[in-house]
Amino acid sequence: MTDPTAPSTAERAPASAALLARARAVTPGGVNSPVRAFRSVGGTPRFMASGRGPTLTDVDGREYVDLVGSWGPMILGHAHPEVIAAVHDAAARGTSFGTPSENEVLLAEEIVERVAPVERVRLVSSGTEATMSAIRLARGFTGRPLVVKFAGHYHGHVDSLLVAAGSGVATLALPDSAGVPAEMAAETVVLPYNDVAALEAVFAARGEQVACVITEAAAGNMGVVPPDPGFTEALRRVTAEHGALLVSDEVMTGFRCSRAGWWGHEDLDVAPDLLTFGKVMGGGFPAAAFGGRADVMALLAPDGPVYQAGTLSGNPVATAAGLTTLRLCDDAVYSRLDEVSSTIREAASEALTKAGVPHRVQTASSMFSVFFRDGTVRDYDDARAQDTEAFARFFHAMLDAGVYLPPSAYECWFVSAAHDDAAVERVLAALPGAAAAAAG
Repeated sequence: MTDPTAPSTAERAPASAALLARARAVTPGGVNSPVRAFRSVGGTPRFMASGRGPTLTDVDGREYVDLVGSWGPMILGHAHPEVIAAVHDAAARGTSFGTPSENEVLLAEEIVERVAPVERVRLVSSGTEATMSAIRLARGFTGRPLVVKFAGHYHGHVDSLLVAAGSGVATLALPDSAGVPAEMAAETVVLPYNDVAALEAVFAARGEQVACVITEAAAGNMGVVPPDPGFTEALRRVTAEHGALLVSDEVMTGFRCSRAGWWGHEDLDVAPDLLTFGKVMGGGFPAAAFGGRADVMALLAPDGPVYQAGTLSGNPVATAAGLTTLRLCDDAVYSRLDEVSSTIREAASEALTKAGVPHRVQTASSMFSVFFRDGTVRDYDDARAQDTEAFARFFHAMLDAGVYLPPSAYECWFVSAAHDDAAVERVLAALPGAAAAAAG
């Protein structure tokens, strides 16, 4: 078997290799987001030239069925005609105003209508900005300093939240980031995920200092690890008892798991105080949001003392893309996502089982990931106890077969409504060979 980390990988993607060499001369690592560098799987990252429907085409002219979807936003597939038309129309009228515009009102109304706990919403430009702002607002509302988060949950590259984070931090084996002052990290309490006893113990000891608990609605940045039954309810109960806020990070799950995100998918009788959104709501453009209880949101400037601002917040082109995407996400779209996700994950498990590869497939609605280990994954320690070398072999075999997976064992796979039967068949055809490669 060819070693996927050998120099020959560059020979299979010479244009990408040449671009990487140029990029390294002007950009740290040659990429603008660490996981794109292929460091955890080896080989040459593919530079993409275009995307259409369920596929990507790289600069070497090779086409791939895309199971990354820009890390979640492309729920309708790439270059959806109606989204592109909305973008063209908006851009023709101006790309940025620095003033209020109707589109941002329409997008905010769409979010409030879909997600009942959100009474007011503020638009921003990234998921990191949304979580950062939600944390600041929670501290301003409660007058308390501490934030409780869970190991393996990633809430963007906010200083105080880059403690035992997942996603790229897990991929690069960096449990914390250089450049984060110790005193800032000390403002964050990290607990094991799905551990109610640990949550209760922290609040018993320090509850009067805790501003909020922030949690991924269903963890996706250490691989997909949904909350245990009753865990979300416990978060609500404990925070309410101690006067802390509950912040649900739906940047990944929002409007993907259902029309109302994970909150709507689970149909929980649990209303978070604040929620954060991104990815799908931007339709492939930089757009995100945070929102929640009207009395909490009322503390934001200009009405209140908690300052938050952004030059490109509510950008007219981004809001046009996001609004069009959300309006197109009807029941048929979510049904197709579930169908495609189910077909691929069942086939992946079957192929890996036949090849004798230990694995565990976990899902949160249509989001799913394959852990290369036996047993249920409930927390960050479980997620890290997998065979990342086996995943690297699997990844490169899929890549060689024309299927683009997340280049990390700690990410989830995304499908789109554009994944037609032909695209799915290409994925299914690639799985047996990739499973054999993973077996070594």
